[in-house]
Amino acid sequence: MTWFEALILGLVQGLTEFLPVSSSGHLEIGKVLLNVEVKESLSFTVLVHFATVLSTITVFYKDILKLFTGLFKFQWNEETRYVSKIFVSMIPILIVGALFWDEAASFFSGNLVLVGGALLITALLLISTQLVKPGKKKIPYLDALLMGLAQAMAIIPGISRSGATISTGLLLKNGRSDVAQFSFLMVLFPIMGAALLDILSMSSSSSEVGISISSLIIGFLAAYLSGYLACRWMINLVKKGNLYWFAIYCVVVGIISIIFA
Repeated sequence: MTWFEALILGLVQGLTEFLPVSSSGHLEIGKVLLNVEVKESLSFTVLVHFATVLSTITVFYKDILKLFTGLFKFQWNEETRYVSKIFVSMIPILIVGALFWDEAASFFSGNLVLVGGALLITALLLISTQLVKPGKKKIPYLDALLMGLAQAMAIIPGISRSGATISTGLLLKNGRSDVAQFSFLMVLFPIMGAALLDILSMSSSSSEVGISISSLIIGFLAAYLSGYLACRWMINLVKKGNLYWFAIYCVVVGIISIIFA
C-alpha cells in the first residue's frame, strides 16, 4: 500500500464512518479500485477505525467526561442510566459479532454486488426518516436495544452503521440531538473491542503485514481529521433532518457498484 492509497482510504474511512453512507462498504469499494490486498489492509483497517474512535472522543469529550464523572459517583443518576443504555445497545452486536463476524467479512469482501445492494437498503432507511414527524422523546432502554439491533445489521458492508442507528432512533420518535449523540457514543466500545480482536489476530499470525509505517501514519491522520469534521457536520445535519441527500448518494453508488462489479 502506497502513501497515496493510505491517504485516500483514510479519508474514505474518516468521512464515511460518520456520514450515513457505510464506511465498510466504501472501504471495500476503495480496496477493489485501488487493488489493495486483504491481508495487507488488515492492520490499516484496524488503525483507521481506531482513528475514528479518537475523532468521536474529541467531538464529545465534554459529554464523555460528564458521563464518567457521574458514573464514578456510584449512584443511580442520569449519567449512570445513560451509560447503562449504551451497554444495552451493545448486546446485539456482541452476539452477532461473536457468531457471524468472520463469515460476514469473508462473504462480502470484494463482492461489490452485495455491497451495492446493501447500500440501496441504507438508502431506504434514510428515506424512511423523511416520512415521519420528528419526536422529542428521550431514548428509553427498549429503543436503545432496537438501535443496537440496527447497529448489528451494519456488520454487512454497505449497511451504514450511523445511517441504520440514526434512522431507527428517529423512526422511534426520539429527539434528533439525542439520537445523533447516542448513535456516535454507542459505537465506541464495539469498535475498540473489534480493533483489539484484530490486533490479537495479527499478533498471533506469522504473516507479514506488508505496509509501511509512513503509510499507516498518513492513513491514521487522514481518518482522524476527516472523521472529526464529518462527525461535527453530521450532528448538525441530523438536527436539521437533511438526510435525503445521502439516500440519493447511496442509491447512485449502490447502482454503480452493482453495474460495474
